[in-house]
Amino acid sequence: MKGELRVGNYKDAELKYAKQGIDTENALKKLGDKPISINCWQGDDVAGFDSPENDVVDGLRATGNYPGKARNFAELTADFDKACELIPGKKRLNLHASYAVFEPGERVSRDRIEYRHFAPWAGYAKKRGIGLDFNPTCFGHSNVRDGLTLSSPDQHIQQFWIGHCIQSRRIADAIGRELSDVVLCNVWIPDGFKDIPADRIGPRLRLKSALDRIFEQPLENVVDCVESKLFGVGLESCTVGSLEFYLGYASRRKGVYCLLDNGHFHPTETVSDKISSLLCFFDKLPLHITRPVRWDSDHVPLFDDETRDICKEIVRCGALDKALIGLDFFDASINRIAAWVLGTRSVHKSLLYALLQPDDKLVELQDAGDFTQKLVRMEEMKTLPFGDVWNEYCARNNVPYDGEWMSEIVKYEQNVLRKRG
Repeated sequence: MKGELRVGNYKDAELKYAKQGIDTENALKKLGDKPISINCWQGDDVAGFDSPENDVVDGLRATGNYPGKARNFAELTADFDKACELIPGKKRLNLHASYAVFEPGERVSRDRIEYRHFAPWAGYAKKRGIGLDFNPTCFGHSNVRDGLTLSSPDQHIQQFWIGHCIQSRRIADAIGRELSDVVLCNVWIPDGFKDIPADRIGPRLRLKSALDRIFEQPLENVVDCVESKLFGVGLESCTVGSLEFYLGYASRRKGVYCLLDNGHFHPTETVSDKISSLLCFFDKLPLHITRPVRWDSDHVPLFDDETRDICKEIVRCGALDKALIGLDFFDASINRIAAWVLGTRSVHKSLLYALLQPDDKLVELQDAGDFTQKLVRMEEMKTLPFGDVWNEYCARNNVPYDGEWMSEIVKYEQNVLRKRG
């Protein structure tokens, strides 16, 4: 139920955490100040609005056929509004360039899109008091040739995508001006080779040259980043935009950051282990949080070990203000609004869990070489009444508790989604 504080349970939890040196009120305040950028593409299975180009798969696909997906701007924003009613805390909305809103009968090539095609999104965000982030859409298009975009040896193809990325940055900058905000603009490309390439350095040098042109003009309202990947469907043998390439590029190009997506690495790697390393060299850390069941499957994030560990590293490193946390998942096999709610609440929950850890004491024990007490203390924290603090956060944000929000989505599905045909 909304708005009803369970004061007794929370007060008891507050005292138990206080005995461990933890101020739950401070944790709740910090969590309330931290926005999460929610991916718009969960609401329509990454389809976008610039069809028929979005019918091209390019190895990126949401699987499932759950009824009622959003088909246009009005439906997508209505669904997102419903999700936001059930998600506590500050929110941003993460857009792809394929979600341009055209006039009836209008179609604009991706390298010619303008701010006016995203003005409805800016108006929507301003009305609701949320921020926007932005991504060029370098997939789902006939100009992805032989698996290549910015690294293509075909100058026409490469120039098309350079133009698209330049326009995307300009749109992001205009959105930032309109909202008096800074917009994260993230470049991800699907470039690579299915089988063993004869030339790896050529495509990477072409990508470097393309990025130099894309980022040539500094923009006041944009934070630029590039997103690495281990491999993808159809590029199993070589990914041009690898972690090593983008880390090297970001370290040399002022104002460009390397975004970490925890679905884009080998299953034995963890993004949580990489966070502290990047924070030694960069003042911002863009992230995409997802759940890779079998590598980059982009399942809905859960309150699981790696999500908690990512959030614990952010908090331990004192990087709440430096970490730009976004979500990236798309599951068409379940109710899409429930996916938004579950995934975003899980990340908020993981951040709260991280904020309720006795980090100063644990560091003191580690530096003193008392690894026994450190490990014991870490384990004992797991049984403290975290759920009561989470319920308090939900109540203060006037959203339902766990176990009480799904009924709202069932009603919405019956009254809205099932009528879409």
